[in-house]
Amino acid sequence: MEKIPMTRAGCTALEAELKTLKSEERPAIIQAIAEARELGDLKENAEYHSAREKQGFIEGRIKELEGILSLAEVIDPSKLSGAVKFGATVTLVDEDTDAEKTWQIVGEYEANIEKGLLNIKSPIARALIGKEEGDSVEVNTPGGQKSYEILTIKYV
Repeated sequence: MEKIPMTRAGCTALEAELKTLKSEERPAIIQAIAEARELGDLKENAEYHSAREKQGFIEGRIKELEGILSLAEVIDPSKLSGAVKFGATVTLVDEDTDAEKTWQIVGEYEANIEKGLLNIKSPIARALIGKEEGDSVEVNTPGGQKSYEILTIKYV
């Protein structure tokens, strides 16, 4: 199987979610199912069906997280340097609007655009890989063609 690159912070967040699901959510839903069973007829028991549905979601998410973490390859960006690669924090300026944006290139399971964490598989990240400070980058985005200049590259 192919390794899944991620930062230490991303791996830690997934491990914390898995721990919460196993130690808090799973026991709580088992308790909720037991309580719903005590209410009687299971065919028309909405609480029971809701709890079973939630249990299915929790168990599915646990399996998904275990699979992701088993394939995780944790990369420490602070040990990297040079051109843009996984883990780089890149500050760009939009050549049309002069708006600056800063993103860290991370794995797909830790990406969160609102927090400035850009999926390595996104069009912008793919266009940035291998580029240097001062380079101009053309990106095909869902909103159309964009042109960015790389201001800084940091590995933190």
